[in-house]
Amino acid sequence: MGGSAKLYREQIADLRSGFRLDDDERFGARVAALARPLIEQAKREYPESAAWDWELHTTTDGDANAYAMAGGKMLVSRAYVDQLALTDAELAMLLAHEIMHAVLRHNLKEFGEALRLEPERAKQPFQEFEHDIDNDNALMRKLASFNQRQEMEADREGLMFAVRGGWRPQALAGYFRKLAKHSHYPNFERFDHPSPASRWQAARELAAQLEAGR
Repeated sequence: MGGSAKLYREQIADLRSGFRLDDDERFGARVAALARPLIEQAKREYPESAAWDWELHTTTDGDANAYAMAGGKMLVSRAYVDQLALTDAELAMLLAHEIMHAVLRHNLKEFGEALRLEPERAKQPFQEFEHDIDNDNALMRKLASFNQRQEMEADREGLMFAVRGGWRPQALAGYFRKLAKHSHYPNFERFDHPSPASRWQAARELAAQLEAGR
């Protein structure tokens, strides 16, 4: 956790020093307006997160995409949102997905799984351990199925979470359709993500079930 927080602060400081942090007021206001009620909902549904120092930033940096880490630290890139031409509902789905990563403690669970697979890493300095989780191909291969399950969980729980917040299921699922449409390899999975096509199929099926139950 301490290492993650340090890396987060370093990235935020780097973006700020390059005048790329919260550098589009209109986009930042749009993201904040969508994120604020979802964060308040998370505080109600996951009470321990009410004590977190939630932090939301935006950037025009195209390398950032979107992510959330333990403790409610979130970053969203306008370049990523623009690339997919996300509607408000689709952007809400992206935010709900990232919020689920945070409240379900996916970062910490990934560390725990890595230690279960390679117990000797408990002796490794945490910053090196954390670096290896995202860069050591051998460890990443071992963690691949675990991380893919976590992504699918964040997709599923995030969609249902946003529906409870008042969004229509099919409108939310549009995010995954665009994710698959804009992917160069929609049927290929990565170490840390299922294939975009499989995510779109799962979201489409879940949205249909939720729409039928409304």
